[in-house]
Amino acid sequence: MKVRIVDFPEVRVAALEHCGPAGLLDESVCRFIEWRMWSGQSPVTSSRTFGIPNGNPDITPPEAFRFTICGETHEAVSPNEFGVREIIIPGGRCVVVRHSGSPNQVGKTIYPIYRDWLPASKEERRDQTLFFEYLSVYPETPQDQWQTDIYIPLQ
Repeated sequence: MKVRIVDFPEVRVAALEHCGPAGLLDESVCRFIEWRMWSGQSPVTSSRTFGIPNGNPDITPPEAFRFTICGETHEAVSPNEFGVREIIIPGGRCVVVRHSGSPNQVGKTIYPIYRDWLPASKEERRDQTLFFEYLSVYPETPQDQWQTDIYIPLQ
């Protein structure tokens, strides 16, 4: 596993918060894709795509799970019926590791960072949740071949 420390620049994104069981996340992703096509903002072919989990789906009660689906934007997000709003992913130092394979298996890459790398590195986490940058797009790339960068904010 290759680990890098980067200075991540803040990113303005259009965001849709999924609230509820992780198993229904795909429905929210489809809604976000609909917004992207409807608005013409944050086109998937030229804008970065991010995900921000608020809780671990393995241990968070289904009704309490939250996940924010994001697409980079360079203009204000217009009011809309989709529930998409504008937020900023804060910049700063982050440890980054690339996960190869299905996003459903991303925990296999995350846990060793928290369990092994962070304690050995003497780095400290910042009070900000980790986030994902999806480098692959479905259905063009089968999910078992996806590339996802995992960013863990550091002090």
